[in-house]
Amino acid sequence: MSLPIEIIASNLQKERHKSGLSLGELSRRAGIAKSTLSQLESGQGNPSLETLWSLCVALDIPFAKLMETQIQAAQVIRYGEGPAVASDIAHYQAVLLAACPPNARRDVYILTVNPGEPRCSQPHPIGSAEHIIIMQGQAKVGLASQPALLNAGDYIFYPADQAHIFEALEPDTRAILISEQR
Repeated sequence: MSLPIEIIASNLQKERHKSGLSLGELSRRAGIAKSTLSQLESGQGNPSLETLWSLCVALDIPFAKLMETQIQAAQVIRYGEGPAVASDIAHYQAVLLAACPPNARRDVYILTVNPGEPRCSQPHPIGSAEHIIIMQGQAKVGLASQPALLNAGDYIFYPADQAHIFEALEPDTRAILISEQR
């Protein structure tokens, strides 16, 4: 299930206004066209993971802030039903399972990744860390300079404030990603 654009639009507008940035300034900082940003804020388009990530970096907010919905007392997300966003440059899809509550700094995702171009991530803010648990398949994961070969059931922790990579070695590799911001 793809993430409803209305949720992204609402959260993007809220965060941009909170930051005090104009459409033009945010588009410049994020490296995207002003018309693209305007369309996203009006609830049109299908933004890629990279576009949303650029906006989050420019707004200095966690990625999950653009994907958050109202918090409920209890929430069950069945496999394949969570809000998803896909990459334009790799066979990589992230499904947000739980966003950080206020004053906490943890986001939980389920990843579905296929062999092909690896997902190479630039360093996140200083103090960021990631935990990954492979649920199915096999992947090279971790710091770009020293990725580890992981199989189903394996876990890795690494500092995400350094370049890091996720490369699926088997079709439909699935993993849990816990992203921390300190």
